[in-house]
Amino acid sequence: MTETRSAGTGFTAAIMAARESYISGRSGLAELTATVQACASLWEGAFALADVTGTDLLDRRTMGLLARALAFRGEAVLLIRDRLVPCSDWDVSTRDGTPRAYRLSIPEAGGGRSETVLAPEVLHVRLAADPVAPWSGQAPLRRASLSAQLLHEVEQALHETFRDAPIGSMIVPLDGGGGEALESVRGSLRGRRGGALVIEYLSQAIAGGAPVPGRGPDHLTPRLREAAVVETLEAARGAICTAFGVLPALLNATTTGPLVREAQRHLAGWTLQPIAALVAEEACAKLGAEIEIDVMRPLQAYDAGGRARALATTVQALAQAKEGGLAPGDLAGAMALLSWGPGETAP
Repeated sequence: MTETRSAGTGFTAAIMAARESYISGRSGLAELTATVQACASLWEGAFALADVTGTDLLDRRTMGLLARALAFRGEAVLLIRDRLVPCSDWDVSTRDGTPRAYRLSIPEAGGGRSETVLAPEVLHVRLAADPVAPWSGQAPLRRASLSAQLLHEVEQALHETFRDAPIGSMIVPLDGGGGEALESVRGSLRGRRGGALVIEYLSQAIAGGAPVPGRGPDHLTPRLREAAVVETLEAARGAICTAFGVLPALLNATTTGPLVREAQRHLAGWTLQPIAALVAEEACAKLGAEIEIDVMRPLQAYDAGGRARALATTVQALAQAKEGGLAPGDLAGAMALLSWGPGETAP
């Protein structure tokens, strides 16, 4: 009997490389930066708080898991059983660009298992689908790979600088007369940690010439500001936040309360609520129920101050109209005119 095994450089290695790309990201290690994790946490928290009506399958744990998968992979696949089972990997068979069947990899504690199911048995949510491959989604970091790579490289460079650079170290010049002064300096530095001190004689520093009195120490700390590291880091962080739908000003140290509320409304209204609508549409088609998902109300992502001012203005206008002698029917007609939308017939 012939036994056949996959080679280490063949199928097994390809699968391991694919799994590594999901963990570390398509742009290196950008998912491990604090900026990306903060944006993904905003998505996860908003979906965990969302109001879901029409089904019990989309509980808070599943919604949070779904949001995190969408933030990092741009798509999420959940197998429909007595509950929604998340899938770690999948292959798709399509017809006219629409999935027909899936081969799913379901994670288990003792090792994953594979299962083949039809498309109606799977909840598949995709973000930013490309016309070339409409059956797959794209994560925000994949759509902004240059900014993600820049953010990772800058943070990695800062990490290596603070790890290896002689920060706080300096060159102290001493004259060459007598060894007692040198021994006393070394004794005063003994036991101090955090930097290396280089001591040179003035005669060596000036190529054997006469000592220069009053010469100060030379610092070895790198001048990071001259390399525009701070500006580059802020620009990369801002680009990543924008890719996730988060206003960069939300993470600014000088952000004020009104700006925080506006950033929350922008994130909920222009990014999270459309994604929630996509999830609800997919759930309606696969679960056979009228499902609605609302992230605006739980996040209070509405202009409460503007609504209060509008209500106060309306009440004041009604009081003035009543004082002017308008009948209740006239007031009702005026309110109807205020709510008259475009394309509607005036009452």
